[in-house]
Amino acid sequence: MKLQLVYPLLIVIASSSYGILSTIIKVAMNNGFTSAQAVTSQYVVGFFLALILFIFTQRTLPRLNKSGILTIVLSGTFTATTGIVYGQSLNYLPASLAVVMLFQFTWIGMLIDCVIKKRFPSRPETISLIFLFLGTILAAGVVDVDLSNIPWQGWGLGLVSALSFAIFIQVNSREVQGTTTISRTLLMSLVAVTIISIFLTPEIIWDGTLLNTSLWKYGLILGLFGIILPIILFSIAVPKVGGGLSSILSAMELPVAVLAACIVLHEKVTLLQIFGIVLVLIGMILPTVLAQRKNRF
Repeated sequence: MKLQLVYPLLIVIASSSYGILSTIIKVAMNNGFTSAQAVTSQYVVGFFLALILFIFTQRTLPRLNKSGILTIVLSGTFTATTGIVYGQSLNYLPASLAVVMLFQFTWIGMLIDCVIKKRFPSRPETISLIFLFLGTILAAGVVDVDLSNIPWQGWGLGLVSALSFAIFIQVNSREVQGTTTISRTLLMSLVAVTIISIFLTPEIIWDGTLLNTSLWKYGLILGLFGIILPIILFSIAVPKVGGGLSSILSAMELPVAVLAACIVLHEKVTLLQIFGIVLVLIGMILPTVLAQRKNRF
């Protein structure tokens, strides 16, 4: 595999790991836990996993300049706020519509990238966003959903979660001098777990809920696939790929979320949703394929 294809693949893997989180949280809720408890366990366990990796591989924290500190703090902050705000949007939106609102990060991320780099979207990027938008609507199964009674708070929180995730991707496109991927992951997860502890349910740590119940099992899965794997892979790949294309490739989260819900929760997937997934996949690979063809000729 050519090296230039490795980094987009890492982003696809990272976003795919995010795709299973909603299903695991639903499983945890079906077993008596709240969504806040599940999300808190994700960040707490994720931090300790990052700490274990750091202890066994490095043990020495890097010396960062002001720019590096700001990048890591912002990355950790927007990692946490995405989880918090998206969870709150589910109080007002059907799950399928909440996913659609979150996936507005694709065009928001592209817009932010264009503003930062003072450019217009390329033709492949524009075509890709059209495929992603149509595919997201169909894959999430909201074509027949009644939207007339959705409160404004739901729309607002949904868009804020999309904006937060788009900013997270853009911030991660900046390299941090003097730090390794593992130490960056540790510091980002420390910032994230601190913010989560302020706004959600930190009491699960000291009241025994996390360790004395099965919550730790869900936290382990959520921490691995929601903190460790995506942060490490995003930290490696996004600076190489750029924020715009990373936003497009991250759309892989939606097909994985739909398939995970189908396999684990036995939710029904219609032909229309399958068609939407195909459109999302086309929209994802289109910029990379066209770029490869352009470089070849």
